[in-house]
Amino acid sequence: MAAYKPVVVQACPKLGERITQDTLYWRGYKTPVQIKEFGAVNKIDFSPVPPYNYAVTASSRIHIYGRYSHEPIKTFSRFRDAAYCATYRDDGRLLVAGSEDRSISLFDVSGKAPLRQFEGHTKPVHLVGFLSDKYRIFSGGDDYSSKLWDIPSATEIISYSEHTDYVRCGCASKVNADVFITGSYDHTVKLFDARTKSSVMTIEHGHPVESVLLFPSGGLLVSAGGRYVKVWDVLKGGQLLVSLKNHHKTVTCLCLNSSGQRLLSGSLDRHVKIYSTTSYKVVHSFNYATSILSLALSPEDETIVVGMTNGVLNVKHRKPEEKNESSQKKRQPAYRTYVKGKSYMPKQEDFCVSKPVKRVLRKYDKLLRSFQSSKALDAVLEPPIMLHTPEVTVAVMQELHRRGTLRSALAGRDEKQVNLLLTFVARRVIEPRFTPVLVIVADMITDIYQPVVGQSAIVDKQFLKLQQAIGKEIDYQEELLEVLGMMDTLFATFIKKSDMCLEENKSNGVTEIIETNRNY
Repeated sequence: MAAYKPVVVQACPKLGERITQDTLYWRGYKTPVQIKEFGAVNKIDFSPVPPYNYAVTASSRIHIYGRYSHEPIKTFSRFRDAAYCATYRDDGRLLVAGSEDRSISLFDVSGKAPLRQFEGHTKPVHLVGFLSDKYRIFSGGDDYSSKLWDIPSATEIISYSEHTDYVRCGCASKVNADVFITGSYDHTVKLFDARTKSSVMTIEHGHPVESVLLFPSGGLLVSAGGRYVKVWDVLKGGQLLVSLKNHHKTVTCLCLNSSGQRLLSGSLDRHVKIYSTTSYKVVHSFNYATSILSLALSPEDETIVVGMTNGVLNVKHRKPEEKNESSQKKRQPAYRTYVKGKSYMPKQEDFCVSKPVKRVLRKYDKLLRSFQSSKALDAVLEPPIMLHTPEVTVAVMQELHRRGTLRSALAGRDEKQVNLLLTFVARRVIEPRFTPVLVIVADMITDIYQPVVGQSAIVDKQFLKLQQAIGKEIDYQEELLEVLGMMDTLFATFIKKSDMCLEENKSNGVTEIIETNRNY
């Protein structure tokens, strides 16, 4: 009796994700920790100095979290209404925040009550930050104005009213202590110099600006608004370098890593995209549960914190690098030990002993070997196999059809099993690699269960889905045939034109040869 041969599953190439150094690096973050806040998280800012605590602005509170703490280590809650944009100073000792009640509050990180209150805006203040000299604050509000404040005297230095809509984002230059940038819903980004009475540069983004970012060198500016992330050269007068459209919804936040070689963008489409700042191509992507409002990366790139619209704070930490303990490892045999005798060719008088290979059969193979067709089909109709390895299910169906037992395996099933079969066939029949087999299966199911049509609403619904799927596929095929016909006509026209050109060239060449012979 011949030995049983297992079912041959058709292997199809997988278009998997390309594994790069960036993929390995960004995958090196642990499973995220989820922290629930009191409202949507509108700003996350890391302290520039160790131990790199971070401030989270949500609802009417500012929470300070330690790097590994899941509970706030400090809370600033003395706001009458919603707080916005809590930002650290470069030395990590002061924190400034705007609010819905039109005031700006300055806090000492070690205290609780505000050190200073700045009044002057007539509408909510969504943007605040420190200039790099540490003694001045810039702000922007829904009153369309941008203001500069002096910290020691708590007075307004200058006010700019050049925007024509809400001012919602901004940043300060680390190179020049007098330069800061604001972005507005009027689609513009403006660069201000505290020594002048008006803006020194205006950039048209084209969409309401949600976030702006300056590179550490101060030469490149990144703006985000709509679905676009745009990079501008400030030194060339605001020349557009590149426009990126990798998100499906509005981009809400931007962030740079510590080296400035990777740019991160968060969006309402629930994705964080990571770009290389040399090629501006996406090198990696993170997917989150809900829309993203804020994003921050710790100064050492050890922690990624994402704030979402549902008030959830998502914190990821890098996995610690494993130390090489080569000295403690047992010394392994040399390579030649393993390859010794591999290249030996047996002589004629040698007696060769082959080691028997134990073959492990899968469940469906064991059932097929014992001619249990119906149970073998049941084994491959389990959800894990149908969803993740549909080629196995189709291969067993093909084997049953080859044996002539497919019809008997499909027959005699209850409502739940028929529903499962039809669901699988309706979903996979349009895939070219499965179509030849599943068309036969669909034909047999229709033939077997036609007498009971109308007795079960669930089965009838699946039959209608199968009909719709096949109908759509036929329509697509007809459209493709029409396109192929058009392309054939175009190609035929090009070939005729090229043939005519060749004939003309040949006739001209013959005429020229005859004329040259006559001259001789």
